[in-house]
Amino acid sequence: MMTSKNSYQFKYQPSFSPAIKRLGSTVFHANNRQCVLLAGALSALLLSGCQSTPTNDLLNGTPYQTSTRPNDDRNLDQQEIARVRTTLAAQYIRKNELDAAQRQLEKALAADSRYAPAYDMMGVLMQQEGSRLNLEKADQYFKKAIAFDKEFYQANNNYGVYLSQMKRYKEAAAQLEIAGAALGYEGRIGALENLGRTYLQLNDHPAAAKAFLRALEGNRNSIIAHIELVDLLLEQQRVQQAQRLYDETLILVKGDVISPRLLLQGIKLAAAQNNIATRQQLAQQLLSAYPLSDEAKQLKTWLNNPEAPWK
Repeated sequence: MMTSKNSYQFKYQPSFSPAIKRLGSTVFHANNRQCVLLAGALSALLLSGCQSTPTNDLLNGTPYQTSTRPNDDRNLDQQEIARVRTTLAAQYIRKNELDAAQRQLEKALAADSRYAPAYDMMGVLMQQEGSRLNLEKADQYFKKAIAFDKEFYQANNNYGVYLSQMKRYKEAAAQLEIAGAALGYEGRIGALENLGRTYLQLNDHPAAAKAFLRALEGNRNSIIAHIELVDLLLEQQRVQQAQRLYDETLILVKGDVISPRLLLQGIKLAAAQNNIATRQQLAQQLLSAYPLSDEAKQLKTWLNNPEAPWK
């Protein structure tokens, strides 16, 4: 697993709904004017008997649709209020305004006490705050989200991310398997990437490779799956396959700063194929650009004893 902090050094990631992610800076990195627009949409919703079409247009669809099943006769207006409040809370979480997010989620649950995305977002909020007490609360919020809507697979992914953070890796894998197998769930590839990393923590490299391959089948542009599979293939001394994936990775990150992990992978591949010129070039680049990285330390150790296996 990766330890140094730079581009393409990945962490487990919670999932926000696809429609919200599509908004990008418009919602989650909104300026004051955009915040006013969202607040205005909520006010109009509350004052007009929940005429939801303008709000849906503003928010580019339904960011927190729980499922397509009937709504158990729950009040659709109250669900719409919960949806908008949850959307605002997600914006505040992205900006690290956690108290404001808490207030919005409390109002969302007051409007609809069975609204699964609000419980899921509350779990993300408690997890981000990070204190022991709130981490304990997060567990129950994720469980409630899953209980209230078993087809809201975003909650399975986010619960899996939480469980991995808590080092409960077997439980995490079970949740991520559910999200990763949910065809049609737009966060499925990210769930499979998280699943692969979880299996790496369990030292189950065959299962990890399978998860990353499933991610690649769903999205050939998954940089995470490429990078992780290169290391797994190198462990198995499948150098040519690792080289092909590595070359694909370089194409995907073209124009970006190359991380120390990618540089070290290139050095390993060059060494395995006795390509001395490439090995020396990449080694010089790694030691010059990232002299304090863990990858640089690994390289120095190997250079002192080239016959020893990489660690």
